[in-house]
Amino acid sequence: MKSSKNNVRIGIAVAIILGTIGWLAYSGYGSSKSYYVTIAELGKMGDKAYKSNLRLEGFVKPGSIDQNGTNVTFVLDEFESHSAKAGTGRLMTVVYKGSEPPPDTFKDDSQALAVGTYGRDGKFHANELQAKCASKYAPGQPGQPNQPAAMTPNKTASSAPTTTAATPTAN
Repeated sequence: MKSSKNNVRIGIAVAIILGTIGWLAYSGYGSSKSYYVTIAELGKMGDKAYKSNLRLEGFVKPGSIDQNGTNVTFVLDEFESHSAKAGTGRLMTVVYKGSEPPPDTFKDDSQALAVGTYGRDGKFHANELQAKCASKYAPGQPGQPNQPAAMTPNKTASSAPTTTAATPTAN
């Protein structure tokens, strides 16, 4: 009889532990999920935009970066400033408050990805920021070398191959 009471207690304890683990896994999954959106898509999301973790992509508008320590406020543009569509793109103010400063590649016209939430104040509140420099790694123009000038071979040097002839040795 005593053995069955212990089995019930163990069964209840195991059920509680498994239930707690399941609940933690489910709630952790939901809080870490984020949607990748552009500025145009964010405007079409409606009320769902205020309740979701988002990854917002755009280009940093030149002259909009205001940095104070690790905190940065800037404007994301839907298009690069030198694009033909630049004047027609949507804009979004981003307020980044993170523990780390923005990356070195975070500059005017760089492509940026802000991770955070959209606030009812009309601003995107980011807690993570990633950026890449759009022009630094762009492919070269046709007819121009892809390598920087320091990396190109010296064309003034003689292009004749140098050979060393082996001389036979007498035994």
